[in-house]
Amino acid sequence: MKVKEIMERAGTNQTGRAVAYIKDALDEMNISSETHVTTQRMDINANQRFYEIPNDCLKILDIRCKDHNNTDNTYRSVPRSIYEPKIVDKDGI
Repeated sequence: MKVKEIMERAGTNQTGRAVAYIKDALDEMNISSETHVTTQRMDINANQRFYEIPNDCLKILDIRCKDHNNTDNTYRSVPRSIYEPKIVDKDGI
């Protein structure tokens, strides 16, 4: 659909305002539903703290793992921390 057709349906003749509304609508659609989402699975290793993130990764939506209290083999989300960790790291990084 072209901008002119959208303007006719909306009953407006202001091109600049119509384009601004279309851009706002596209931004809202992108915010409300993530597109081009892929799932990457990685094995965690004992005593390994850092892992390589794929080069094509733009945004991490969720990190899940099985913890030691998990008896039903389901993945649980790792909560995001906004504060400094209370436990001091032994390696000092």
